[in-house]
Amino acid sequence: MPSPQHLHDVLVHLRRIIRATDLQSKRVVKACGLTIPQIMVLRSIEALGDVTVRRISGNVSLSQATVTTILNRLEDRKLVERIRAQKDKRIVNARLTEHGRAVLATAPPLLHEKFITEFEALEGWEQTQTLASLQRIAVMMDAEHIDAAPMLDINPPNL
Repeated sequence: MPSPQHLHDVLVHLRRIIRATDLQSKRVVKACGLTIPQIMVLRSIEALGDVTVRRISGNVSLSQATVTTILNRLEDRKLVERIRAQKDKRIVNARLTEHGRAVLATAPPLLHEKFITEFEALEGWEQTQTLASLQRIAVMMDAEHIDAAPMLDINPPNL
């Protein structure tokens, strides 16, 4: 039987993680007016250049439908534009506008970026142990089948 103190400590740490992601989401929106998924899509376009929804989707690990919804909102705000490819007019690419570049430049570092830096500094066995523990926690919370991108954000519906 688990000790009451261990159980208490695990629940406190889980709550801290949830709270950290919530606070990060609010700070990011306040700082630049964008959600974390919107920043991820804008950064993907910035890195890949003129790019299709499919490539963005693969780059940020979000469904094509979700990326399309995000692009619609970003286009409404004049942060991206959609353009037809020169060689094949059936292909539509997303492109960052100058306004989009300016807004993206105001985006603060994201919580998962710090996590990645810290995680990569761990020894291989520590990375494996951390992954196994998180996988077990996801199963324990009935969360192993929930679609999730590799970003720390709790407000995806507000794409």
